[in-house]
Amino acid sequence: MTVRPANGADAPRISALLAELGYPGNNPDSVHKRLEIWTNHPRSTVLVAQRDGLVAGVIAVTAMPVLERDGWQGRIVALVTAQSARGNGIGRELTEAAEHFARENGCGRMEVTSSNHRDAAHAFYRTLGYDNWADRSGRFIKNLI
Repeated sequence: MTVRPANGADAPRISALLAELGYPGNNPDSVHKRLEIWTNHPRSTVLVAQRDGLVAGVIAVTAMPVLERDGWQGRIVALVTAQSARGNGIGRELTEAAEHFARENGCGRMEVTSSNHRDAAHAFYRTLGYDNWADRSGRFIKNLI
C-alpha cells in the first residue's frame, strides 16, 4: 500500500468513496475542482491510499490556528476507506500520515468529528488514541447559503 497526495486523476474514485461515506452526488468534476482548492491551500492536504493499483481510501486534513492557546490544531475533515478494503490497516495508515502532516505544520493536537451513528468509526478512533469530547462541547452548524 502507498499513501500519496491526491491528484485530479483520483477524482472519480474519491467521488465513489464519498458516496460510500454517505455523501452521494459528489460528481467527479466537482471533486476535481475541490482537489485543486485543497492542493493550493498551504496548510491542507488530501491523501489517498493506493492498494493493488486502486485508490482504497482517502483522508483530508487541515491545520488551523487556534486563539485560546499557542500553536495550531489539525483537523481531519474527511476519512473513508472502501467498504471492501476495511479492516486491512488503510484507515490507520491514512490517519498516521495525516497526523504526520499536522505535526509538520505545527499542530500539537488533532481533532475529528464523526456522526453519532458511526459506532465502528468511533471505535476505530478510540483505538488510535482519540478521546470522545462530545460530553464537553457541542457542535453547532448554521447554513449560510
